[in-house]
Amino acid sequence: MSQLRTSLVQCDLRWENPQANHTHLEQLLGELDSRDTDLIVLPEMFATGFTMNSREMAQPMEDSPSVAWLLDQARSRDCVITGSVAIQQNGEFYNRLIWATPQGDLTYYDKRHLFRMAGEHERYDMGERREIVELNGFKILLSVCYDLRFPVWLRQQAAQGEHFEYDALLCVANWPAPRRQPWRTLLQARAIENLTYVIGVNRVGEDAKGLAYSGDSMLVDFKGEPLIDHSAHTPFIETGCLNKTDLDAFREKFPAWQDADRFSLLPGVGQ
Repeated sequence: MSQLRTSLVQCDLRWENPQANHTHLEQLLGELDSRDTDLIVLPEMFATGFTMNSREMAQPMEDSPSVAWLLDQARSRDCVITGSVAIQQNGEFYNRLIWATPQGDLTYYDKRHLFRMAGEHERYDMGERREIVELNGFKILLSVCYDLRFPVWLRQQAAQGEHFEYDALLCVANWPAPRRQPWRTLLQARAIENLTYVIGVNRVGEDAKGLAYSGDSMLVDFKGEPLIDHSAHTPFIETGCLNKTDLDAFREKFPAWQDADRFSLLPGVGQ
């Protein structure tokens, strides 16, 4: 397939209340299903808000109500759904982006760059690997919030003899309103430098710590031009379409990738 219908879910979140957030999101999603979309994207820590109470709020991976809820939503709506959850596994804690399919398959990415200004690096463990998933012929690199500030981690790393590693970058976030301009700018910059679509979903509202969130969820094309961009800082669900034919044509017409510097990430760097 050459198209990927992607639904951005910009919403407020109930603080540290997974069941309330599950119910709230089900109501927001309504009858949205495979007739309308291929992929539903929820914000970072959609079940709790951006909590640093990892020891109290992280859910065991093998018995997580929020992961079970994602799988149930994927099956009932017959489309992929993704969002991050505070997860505990083997005595460690992760801000884990879960990718759930209608077939019951799970893929996950653990947030690599932990937001030290909120003490996240003291409450969660760092992810060790990048993760690319595939849907409708698109390869999608997964990322979470603060990762967006680190272009080397998100840079195309095509194998020898290949031109591109991925076709879309997905970033879920709880990115506060005072830093909304960097969020918007970085979404577009990552699209331009990697010749890729970028899907960025952020929350709105105010959390229990008094932090306000402006949303600014965007779907950006490979030229850095927004396809979805709401200036109102209110909840919305909107579906946009990624087109692989258009992406491939632009990459061929404007082959900046031919002049890119090759590099590799060294094990343990940044830890």
